[in-house]
Amino acid sequence: MDYKNTLNLPRTDFSMKADLVTREPERLRQWEAAGLYQRIQQARAGADKFVLHDGPPFANGDVHIGNALNKILKDIIVKYKALRGFSAPYVPGWDCHGLPIEFKVSQDMRKAGDTSADAATIRKACDAYARKFIDIQRTQFKRLGILGDWENPYLTLNKEYEADELRLFADIVEHGFVYRGKKPVYWSIPCRTALAEAEVEYQDHVSQSIFVKFPVVGRPGVSIVIWTTTPWTLPANLAVAYNSTFSYSLAQVGEEQFIVSAMLLSMVAEKCGWNGYQIVRSLDGEHLKQLEYQHPFCNRTGKLFVGDGFVTNDTGTGFVHIAPGHGLDDYNLGRQNGLPIYSPVNDDGAFTHTNDLPIEQQMPKEMLGRSIL
Repeated sequence: MDYKNTLNLPRTDFSMKADLVTREPERLRQWEAAGLYQRIQQARAGADKFVLHDGPPFANGDVHIGNALNKILKDIIVKYKALRGFSAPYVPGWDCHGLPIEFKVSQDMRKAGDTSADAATIRKACDAYARKFIDIQRTQFKRLGILGDWENPYLTLNKEYEADELRLFADIVEHGFVYRGKKPVYWSIPCRTALAEAEVEYQDHVSQSIFVKFPVVGRPGVSIVIWTTTPWTLPANLAVAYNSTFSYSLAQVGEEQFIVSAMLLSMVAEKCGWNGYQIVRSLDGEHLKQLEYQHPFCNRTGKLFVGDGFVTNDTGTGFVHIAPGHGLDDYNLGRQNGLPIYSPVNDDGAFTHTNDLPIEQQMPKEMLGRSIL
């Protein structure tokens, strides 16, 4: 007897073999042929809206794992909301502007021997490059099972999109929310363009660090000591920050006197070779805010300001040299105290004079044109 036929088991047309590699593409083709996304939108027409705005990927290469994770997570949310009865349209988009596309197109042109292309030619090539990868990525996203209005995406290079951006910007200007000012930004010297923080990749690097004397005005032989790992920012120094909660020491070293944080004095003395130093007196924030210093090599003076939020006692000297044109903490302190946002470096990464300060107060002419790298 065939005992298999005596068992009361459920019967199904499903294959015993998953065969996902074959079946999944077939299922996706069925969804597309049946217009599944459009049918869902029609069925939910008039229901409460749930709109997930697609922060667009760059149209500059094949889909990578980050793109896939981003899109799949969004798709889960949109489908869940649709199942809960919401009208949940999903309009995908692409970011078609920016340095990654321009850099790749310019690189390809140079490899092809075209080094004389003007800006209009490069823009056209960037347009074609972006549209190529829009089509590639669209196919790859659909292959991941992402439902959306793939035939009508929003593209930042579309003239309609750019026109709407200009109209919105005009509204912002009209309401007085736009002003012109200076702020430190990441800058690519080879590409001569600003960079977003996300475009900056850091590598392990050992920096040269130095201790610098800032002579105190009216106190011959007395200097504030700062420590920096970016000596090239010293020409842009306009102030020094201290911590109002720290205790500072005036130390006698030979014929000179130096002011440093009391907690860091022994470490600074060891690194600077101060043998047999003596503490003359202690100083606090009330003493320091009255001091003025002479820039170590530029013909100008500066003041000391409170920087409790970033002046620490774990390294350095308890003082931070402030260059408002270089670094966010420096910029904020400069804005709070009315200092110029001074960055004497040109687009090629070389020292230069600017209009922010009188020429006679800026760096010596011998330094002009020297690279910061």
